[in-house]
Amino acid sequence: MKEYIIKTPRLGLRNWLPSDVAPFVKMSQDEEVMKYFPKVLNEEESKGFIDRMQLHYKKHGFCYFAVDELATDTFIGFVGLLHQNFKSNYTPSVDIGWRLMKSVWGKGFASEAAKSCLEYAFSELKLNEIYSFATVNNKASEAIMKNIGMNYIDSFNHPYLTEYEDLKKCIVYTKNKFH
Repeated sequence: MKEYIIKTPRLGLRNWLPSDVAPFVKMSQDEEVMKYFPKVLNEEESKGFIDRMQLHYKKHGFCYFAVDELATDTFIGFVGLLHQNFKSNYTPSVDIGWRLMKSVWGKGFASEAAKSCLEYAFSELKLNEIYSFATVNNKASEAIMKNIGMNYIDSFNHPYLTEYEDLKKCIVYTKNKFH
């Protein structure tokens, strides 16, 4: 039985398991899923990502959680919270992020999981403010930010994306526990 940290009517969010490696590698090699990132990830990079998530979870009690669709008991991607320390006016901070398999896009899963993560962040983790970052062209992620009640505050050039002309300009949204 998988141990879920957060459950919604359709989804279970949890720490990463070895069984997540293969589907995450496949998802991270999908060019459409990775459209707003510098490149697709190879197997080693995907495993490194999972390792970082597990370390973050061990240290902080949260991460970008692995997400299962409960009806099928299938890994579908990640949604969660992560400390961000890249150089900007909005860091250090905790952000909320998501990446789901293309096969589940359009079902409202990202918004459903993200809303539950925000509630968890404010009620269980006692965090006061959460940020979200995306490239300006990523209208799907921006729509999720709006859908979960986040507010636009600015755009900026992401320091890790300066070499990528079509990715470097990012938007930042925020939500705090008071509204």
